[in-house]
Amino acid sequence: MKKNYWFLLMLSAVMLVLAACGGDSANEEESEEGSGDSAGGDDWIENITLLTGGEAGVYFPLGVAMADIIDTSFDNVSATGVSSGASVSNAEQLNNGEAQLALVQNDIAFYGAEGNNMFSEPLDNYSGVFTIYPETIQLVTLADSGIESVSDLEGKRVAIGDMGSGTEANATQIIEAHGMTVDDVDAQYLDFSDASTNLQDGNVDAAFVTAGTPTGAIQELSASADVKIVSFDEDAMNDLMEEYTYYTQVDIPEDAYDNFDSTASTVAVQAMLIASNDIPEDQMYEMTKAIFENLDSMANAHVRGEELTLDTAEDGMSIDLHPGVQRYYDEQ
Repeated sequence: MKKNYWFLLMLSAVMLVLAACGGDSANEEESEEGSGDSAGGDDWIENITLLTGGEAGVYFPLGVAMADIIDTSFDNVSATGVSSGASVSNAEQLNNGEAQLALVQNDIAFYGAEGNNMFSEPLDNYSGVFTIYPETIQLVTLADSGIESVSDLEGKRVAIGDMGSGTEANATQIIEAHGMTVDDVDAQYLDFSDASTNLQDGNVDAAFVTAGTPTGAIQELSASADVKIVSFDEDAMNDLMEEYTYYTQVDIPEDAYDNFDSTASTVAVQAMLIASNDIPEDQMYEMTKAIFENLDSMANAHVRGEELTLDTAEDGMSIDLHPGVQRYYDEQ
């Protein structure tokens, strides 16, 4: 009996050890299975900065809305939309790794990728995500300014956008298409908001604004003053569109703003989102998916957000798509 007792005792001890080992193994497996999170792999970028534009433009509310969608869709990814100098500086900052997403004009995205016009060398660290809406180049002045055409800007104080912005590039090209250069005007480097304030105060005579209509800065100005949006010369527009193929001709309707009672013929480019090539393919796929699954947030941020759709996401796309974005579109 004594031998049996010791035998049973030893057997029980061995079984307890085996059970403990098996339990540890099971716990390890369970731990490994539960170690993932809703944001994906370990290589995902945790802090996403999305560059927008001036706070009085359309980029800012749409960019903030996109960042909020990303921020709330993933447990360990935070995203912030920040005000910036807009297209040219956005492309450069993104290419330099200072941000991960940015809103730009499709013409500026192309020039950056090619390394021409305002870029001295190619920017090779960003890809396309989607285009959103046409951005109209608006030459705004007060109704009693006497400015009836681009040619009338000679010698006048003209706000041409932030230095390094897409607006500056557009203003320069449009002025040149009308047979002048920026040196023929008293150029003021002002964002939309400052340009509007200076127009109202009489410190500038006219302002170029490249943005979706209605543009907040012009809306604010038209609420307190009679404004005029100057039409571009037909031949100049044709020359412009022939030289720069991303321009399209558009008309701004007479009901676009308060105290504005006539249509204006002008040109437009496309607003688009670009992404750093440093963003892993899976992460970019999931972030793109999150935005398209929350289009109501885009529409609520600004009326132009209503124009983002899967059907039109590649209209006017001027550069190669990010691999994660391409995979998402291919699956739709």
